[in-house]
Amino acid sequence: MAKDLYEILGVSKDASESEIKKAFRRRARELHPDVNKAADAEDQFKELNEAYDVLSDPNKRAQYDRFGTIPGAAGGGYGGGSGYVDFDDLFGGGFGGMGDIFSSFFGGQGGQGGRPARKEGRDMGVGLRITLEEVARGVEKEIVYDRLAPCPDCKGTGLGENGKVVTCPECGGKGRVVSVQRTFLGDMQTATTCKKCNGTGSSIENPCPECEGQGRVPDRQRVTVKVPAGIRDGQQLRVGGFGEAGIQGAQAGDLIVTCRVQPHEFFERDGDDLHGRANISFIQAILGAEIEIDGIMPDEKVQVRIPAGCQNEQVVRVKGFGMPRLKSDIRGSMYVHVNVVIPEKITKKQRELLEKLADEMGEEVAAPRSPLQKLRDAFN
Repeated sequence: MAKDLYEILGVSKDASESEIKKAFRRRARELHPDVNKAADAEDQFKELNEAYDVLSDPNKRAQYDRFGTIPGAAGGGYGGGSGYVDFDDLFGGGFGGMGDIFSSFFGGQGGQGGRPARKEGRDMGVGLRITLEEVARGVEKEIVYDRLAPCPDCKGTGLGENGKVVTCPECGGKGRVVSVQRTFLGDMQTATTCKKCNGTGSSIENPCPECEGQGRVPDRQRVTVKVPAGIRDGQQLRVGGFGEAGIQGAQAGDLIVTCRVQPHEFFERDGDDLHGRANISFIQAILGAEIEIDGIMPDEKVQVRIPAGCQNEQVVRVKGFGMPRLKSDIRGSMYVHVNVVIPEKITKKQRELLEKLADEMGEEVAAPRSPLQKLRDAFN
């Protein structure tokens, strides 16, 4: 039987969204491989994270409550994922899930190599998949991702009830401790980062229990991003303040969204121009025609004028029906690559007409096969 997701998180079935988040963070502190030394620590944390993935999403949770199955599961597995997002180079170092967010959280305020800790939040990067049609008209997308967000209990300050920031008694607020060593060459002074306050010069009395005084907690974030019409594959959008939250109210990083335009089944993009293919008959190629094809915009119809004597693979240009130029109402051109289709079978009447045309143009053609020849061909 599938495990009860509510039981995994340790909450009731009527738990609120905030209760689910708090329960997840509490259990994650116990089960994360950085602190849980059990042999199956990674599997335990993965199970917890996947349960949270379902119960923190209103749609997935409703489906789970109604049918008792895990959305997206195959053969009893858990359905993960974050909507439209590909994690690529979160924090610039390959972070990609809630487990890595917790690893960063457990790092706390500690500096490395004796250096003061970084208080400002780092930028985060995600890849957003969009279609060519969405690029043509512009679109709004909801991104769901994991980050260190401002703590909701202390509003990002890191202060608990009756908490306050005090000057570090170890370094006197300087952030560095000077030690003196006596050597045969004389007294040597060495300045090192204060270990008690990690170079900040201050500490917190009665820190917030939810964030342990950091002012930030691992959380699942939802943000709507407006993608402008005409954006190119690989171009980036910056969402200010939605990267990693800073420590104790310090400035947050930004969310860098890299747009990934998916291949289209009919069109290929070249700058602001579009290239597509269209089939015409050999009669249309000879006499010329006007055909209609679908454009890239919703319900758009494009009239393509085929010139008389059009050759196979000839390219016909239609101005103003390409992609919109970024931050402009101007559109590029559509280039239609013509494919002349020769019918494999024709009627007797059609052949007679074509033979008359060939005779008029002085061209030699194969004589029609007799019924006996057709029978022999069938048996051979």
